[in-house]
Amino acid sequence: MADSIAVSEKTGLGPRQFDLDRCVHCGLCLNACPTYRELGLEMDSPRGRVYQMVQVANGAPITASYREHIDLCLACRGCESACPSGVRYGRMVEHARAEIEAHTERGWLDRHIHDFVFRRMLVSRGWMSFAGVLLYLYEASGVKTLMRALGLLKLLGRVGDLEQLAPSAEPPFFFSQVGSTFPAEGSRRYRVAFLAGCIANVAFARLNEATVRVLQKNGCEVAIPKDQGCCGALHLHAGLRAEGQKLARRNIDAVLSGGFDAIITNASGCGCALKEYGELLEDDPKYAERARQFSSLMRDVTEFLGDIALNPSMGRVDGTVTYQDSCHLAHGQRVRTSPRKLLAAVPGLILKEMPGSDLCCGSAGIYNVTHSEMSASLLAAKMESVKSTHAGIIATANPGCMLQLQAGVRLHGSSQRVMHVVEVLDLAYRNAAARDTVK
Repeated sequence: MADSIAVSEKTGLGPRQFDLDRCVHCGLCLNACPTYRELGLEMDSPRGRVYQMVQVANGAPITASYREHIDLCLACRGCESACPSGVRYGRMVEHARAEIEAHTERGWLDRHIHDFVFRRMLVSRGWMSFAGVLLYLYEASGVKTLMRALGLLKLLGRVGDLEQLAPSAEPPFFFSQVGSTFPAEGSRRYRVAFLAGCIANVAFARLNEATVRVLQKNGCEVAIPKDQGCCGALHLHAGLRAEGQKLARRNIDAVLSGGFDAIITNASGCGCALKEYGELLEDDPKYAERARQFSSLMRDVTEFLGDIALNPSMGRVDGTVTYQDSCHLAHGQRVRTSPRKLLAAVPGLILKEMPGSDLCCGSAGIYNVTHSEMSASLLAAKMESVKSTHAGIIATANPGCMLQLQAGVRLHGSSQRVMHVVEVLDLAYRNAAARDTVK
């Protein structure tokens, strides 16, 4: 036990004692936890995982069982919304994973794949573009369509399952717009910075373009800071805290001195991490105050648009839409009303709530890749909720959720269209422009 305590004190990476002490083990979090609802196991509930964190903090060894239970958590933070004691579970599980990562010995292949994904590809525009080109060629050549039509993916086992979750590449990639500034339409009301993400530049280039157009329609001059990069959210979820801090410093240096009224993201998973830069760098004497300033300016695009006087010049989008809460927007950022307010403002669109809209869809960063079986089970349940609404459009506020829901439509749906809330607004504004042109 003494050796375990010494290691924990040396790394300083585990959950903080005052966070552990805040949990009173009341169990009100259990029904909000997707893995507990699915498995019914105490050790796979927030309360059970906190109990295990306490044992490790008191000197118990980090075992394979502990790794498994912490790793199986989606970090959806639904338990935070349910908790009456204000337990910061999301922060605790990130610290726990950082401590686990510091004690993990990976095999040669696993180590090199892990390092390539997190320390090379996600942080490099060149590597991301190269991956995007390969993905585009896989689709454009017809191989993707053929593999799915002939059912060959089923023969590939886990690789075939993962292919269902692969995004589509959308050339031209949005990297070409980084460093540009787009003027407001009409009089300028705000000057904002847009953080374009990492994977989104390749897989959601059209969403990024739609985000810029909608902000322009609402009187925003939109700058895409040239030195921005990956926000670090995936690194933090994976326990790579030092890498996440490094990326946070890079984004702060790239954006903070621009004199912006707000810093905008259209990815709520990224937004949650970006809003918590102040906590991430609170012990950094050079960046602590700047990180707090950065976080104070961060806004999800739906949050920002919901707080301003929205440009009402929209055309009709006839149909029924249901809204899937992104976990990190609803639970992490506590933003629930704004996306629904925006959808309700679109002429012709009928918003119908699905049961359990704030239960995780199973995306959770790269969780659907690392825990595909659990993710698939959660997705199947989510699609049953979607079907009950008879909606033709599934709206959400996070690219990762969009990928998961698109897979859900292919596997369980009935040709529903999956859209980001800002894409719905963009469609409404474009419909208005088309209507006015006809007149």
